[in-house]
Amino acid sequence: MKMRLVIQRVSQAKVTVNKKVVSQISKGFLVLLGIAQDDTEEKLDWLVKKLASLRIMADKKGKMNLGLKDVGGEVLVVSQFTLLADCKKGNRPSFIKAASPEKGKKYYNLFIEKLKAQGLKVQSGVFGAMMEVSLTNAGPVTIILHYSVK
Repeated sequence: MKMRLVIQRVSQAKVTVNKKVVSQISKGFLVLLGIAQDDTEEKLDWLVKKLASLRIMADKKGKMNLGLKDVGGEVLVVSQFTLLADCKKGNRPSFIKAASPEKGKKYYNLFIEKLKAQGLKVQSGVFGAMMEVSLTNAGPVTIILHYSVK
């Protein structure tokens, strides 16, 4: 298992905790982030750079040709350990390959800091909280990204 991102191009997204909106963005990416036990900062750095340069925003002709910075887009990052679910055996998913809460929170915060260091406007959910995430997927465009350097 490895760190994975589910990236959705959105026209708006928000996170609500206990019926209170804690973060929201207009156009940009909603990023669901799953961190595995064996993930490293090297993998995290690679994913941050890839996400920051991903060109999936529409240009004037409607083609996916622009990045977030080109359109003044934002990122909303939500921690989601369930992306590491293993459903091979039985009907109840196993999450044993997901990072511990301590490591998960550390890498989640590091991911956000490094995105901001790339010059992106970043909002976040609340790590470990029961969140309601709402969005309008623009396209729809959904990309699944994981560390894949050989």
